[in-house]
Amino acid sequence: MNRIGTRATWSLGLVLFGVGSLGNLWVVELNWTIYLLRTCLVVGAAVVFNSSLTYITLTTPVRRRTEAIGILGAGGFLGMLLGPFLGDLILSGGVRTAGHFGVLFWVTTVALVVPALLVCCLRRPPLTPQKSSLRIGEFVRTVWLYWPGPILLCCLAFGVCMTVPFVFLASYVDKLGLQIPGLSMVGLFFGCYAGWGLTVRVALRRLPDRIGRRKVLLVGLTTMAVGMFCFAPVSAAHPWWLVLPALLCGTGHALIFHTMASLALESFPQEVRGSGSSLSLIMLDVGMIAGAPLLGKIAQSYGFPWMYGSIGVVCLSVALVYAYSSLRVWRSRRQIRLIHGERTPWGTVAVAAEVPGAL
Repeated sequence: MNRIGTRATWSLGLVLFGVGSLGNLWVVELNWTIYLLRTCLVVGAAVVFNSSLTYITLTTPVRRRTEAIGILGAGGFLGMLLGPFLGDLILSGGVRTAGHFGVLFWVTTVALVVPALLVCCLRRPPLTPQKSSLRIGEFVRTVWLYWPGPILLCCLAFGVCMTVPFVFLASYVDKLGLQIPGLSMVGLFFGCYAGWGLTVRVALRRLPDRIGRRKVLLVGLTTMAVGMFCFAPVSAAHPWWLVLPALLCGTGHALIFHTMASLALESFPQEVRGSGSSLSLIMLDVGMIAGAPLLGKIAQSYGFPWMYGSIGVVCLSVALVYAYSSLRVWRSRRQIRLIHGERTPWGTVAVAAEVPGAL
């Protein structure tokens, strides 16, 4: 991204994802090709996600960057709404045949045409791509130089949380035998999670700029933790209780991602912004990849309530650590407001005073 530009890597990611999707039409047995195609899918999605995040930070003013990332993420919520619906619609027949899955992969591939055309129409970022090295050592040096600090713990915790909808949800529904006649439980969860999350994201898109990104992020982590704890009362006798953690976790997701991404990219200058977005998403992926087997072991040994409780504890612990690391920043800003006699967040006018070292 730093070298050839975000639009080029964005297009490359869409092509990789298309190859991984369409290639499944020629898979007739379980062999090495399924792993290759799965690799194309996940790598393509990672490149698209990373490129879009970097692009939006390069083309929006600093004062509205968090809002822009939030609106970009709203597109992800739309995908989470439409994806399960289309999957249920195509595969809802009593007997699933190869033809059903062929339709699924064709629909997925054709759906890439519109974003591919839109990417070609995007204006170029004002920054000229840098002729930087493609070696991993260059990335490590850049990360070391512009290390963003404790915010990466939030990225890690968010990755752990994402194992719930993308790894464990289907197994959880099957294990507990959750059923509502005429409804897909997975579809119900994603409908509430993504639908409410999209509403919260759009409605509160400017809240981080008004009260502070760190505060919104901490509220999001706390809400996500409460949502994880609320999985405990869900049972086959009370399947509708699944709506409560879906709404709470959707709210947490809506408040966490854009504030977290904005804070993680803050220390990286524009010419290496691709490295910054890669680092934040790497930490998110580490949370999912490392968290999934550990959480799966907890679920297998002690049950799903303990697994969700563990995720909730992780969220609360990271929130406490990040809140403590933010105290110095909040104190410095308050001192600056006192010096300049600016209005405080509570609406009172601070009296100007000389505070040594405030700046």
